Amino acid sequence: MDSTEEYAEFLKKVGRTVYIDNISPMVTEAVLRAAFDQFGNVTKVQFIPTFMQPKGVPRAALVEMQNAKQAQEIISEMESSPFMIAGMPRPARAKAAKVEMFSSRPRKPGRIIRCRWLNPKDPSFEVAKKIKNLVKTHAAEASVLLERQLAEEENLDKQQAETLKANYKKLELIDAIFADGTAKRLAKHYRIEREDI
Repeated sequence: MDSTEEYAEFLKKVGRTVYIDNISPMVTEAVLRAAFDQFGNVTKVQFIPTFMQPKGVPRAALVEMQNAKQAQEIISEMESSPFMIAGMPRPARAKAAKVEMFSSRPRKPGRIIRCRWLNPKDPSFEVAKKIKNLVKTHAAEASVLLERQLAEEENLDKQQAETLKANYKKLELIDAIFADGTAKRLAKHYRIEREDI
């Protein structure tokens, strides 16, 4: 396969991939697969770094679907409905993947990259320094926001766990009522005629 064909195949892969960001650090590959399998077959899930947040914290992912139509369905669905995990909404966003998001992308045919050192007297040198300082400031702000978001995610996780425990206890009580015959006695007392009780 020559470089033109390889790049064309890569562009097809980009077309069937969805970029998901603002996801919880607690979300795993299995959770994402289960969430997106309802739209079609998930081919691959890859967590990607956002470069402005600490390493090891998955904040974004590329989800490759079987075809581009499934990817578009996910994007349009997540624009109108919240992302649900374990029955609870999450503030995740979906967008079409872009070529730049893939770290293992092939080189575009005919592309030439040239680099040069900037002289401190060059006008672009001051612009580069300003950009460098801006990136540092942005990284510090993103770190603070991440800490807050992680705290909110932990609180949300605790609330969801408590809700699930409460619902489980309710189901256990209902099962116990049916198991010991209380439901049949109550149905008989209130003259409810149901065969399935």
